[in-house]
Amino acid sequence: LCSFSCSPKGFPKLKNDTFLRAARGEETEHTPVWCMRQAGRYLPGESVVACGAGGWRWGGRHTPCHNCRFLAEFRETRAAQDFFATCRSPKLCCELTLQPLRRFPFDAAIIFSDILVVPQALGMEVVMVPGKGPTFPEPLKEVEDLLKLRQKVDVTAELGYVFQAITLTRHSLEGKVPLIGFSGAPWTLMSYMIEGGGSTTMAKAKSWLYCHPEASHQLLRLLADVITDYLVGQVAAGAQALQLFESHAGHLGPEQFQEFALPYIRDIARGVKSKLKAEALPLVPMIIFAKDAHYALGDLAQAGYEVVGLDWTIRPQEARAQIGKDVTLQGNLDPCALYAPKEKIGELVKKMLEGFGTQRYIANLGHGLYPDMNPEHVGAFVEAVHAHSRHINKH
Repeated sequence: LCSFSCSPKGFPKLKNDTFLRAARGEETEHTPVWCMRQAGRYLPGESVVACGAGGWRWGGRHTPCHNCRFLAEFRETRAAQDFFATCRSPKLCCELTLQPLRRFPFDAAIIFSDILVVPQALGMEVVMVPGKGPTFPEPLKEVEDLLKLRQKVDVTAELGYVFQAITLTRHSLEGKVPLIGFSGAPWTLMSYMIEGGGSTTMAKAKSWLYCHPEASHQLLRLLADVITDYLVGQVAAGAQALQLFESHAGHLGPEQFQEFALPYIRDIARGVKSKLKAEALPLVPMIIFAKDAHYALGDLAQAGYEVVGLDWTIRPQEARAQIGKDVTLQGNLDPCALYAPKEKIGELVKKMLEGFGTQRYIANLGHGLYPDMNPEHVGAFVEAVHAHSRHINKH
């Protein structure tokens, strides 16, 4: 394992740049594929992954030796850990990020972390409650509660553990595939901060938009500024692409999305690229994933992102018609399709590729992997994308 002193410089040469080429609209021999939540709870405890004598083992089992350290896959690694304690451990985040790459030929890795580390950086407490999910013991209730938030956030001081995880992981990947960094988008984070956790209606958060529009914009602006610095810091640490998750876009109608989500999505893209240029950092591809925002696809295509991610509720042809030919699309197989037999998964992947085409396209699910999914079916999905896209390209 690389030590925490690993430098953001001198990274290994990238061996598979298919994902980055597709994101930039360049021709690829096959369609690249990765999965949201690919470093997730669907992985059983099985593989030996690290050997003190010989470095990383990319899959399979390994005969124990006196100087080997064994790390189990996600369930066993996290079983004895508080979730956010895991997020704050660069070594564990690195390990959890690498695990799926040992099993499956994904074309990209995404750093193991959580979108709610940003509210934590603003001074809010977030805990992971078993059976309930992320919970804010003291959510924002009144406009005056905004004064409790840090108004100036030093992202290196508050979120440096994420940057350390990215640098460590980038070195440990040994150039196998690119590494994606990410953040939640302002509206999605705001909704959690006010609701105190998940919600089917987001009624508390949406009431702020109607009753306290100025305070809402104040909070969204604060979040956008922190997110911009956070994403720039991820690139400085070694991230080779960035994804912004507007996971709760579907709770907004077109007018509210136009006022309270889209402007900040645009500002983040603009701000990140401006700061990357000013700091002489790589201008990495950026992906916007706004779940259920069908009404805004045309606007998202013009928001400054190289890639627009899609959920599973829109047909490929409709998405391409709204977004145009100059932006790469990502998605959008229904995650529940992975419960189907492997042969059926192959048929669905083939249909998806025929709908999107194999170029300017990154295969993914329309949302994240679920905890009870069979890893073999994830492998079938990845293999089908590679096999069918190569066949289509050849013929």
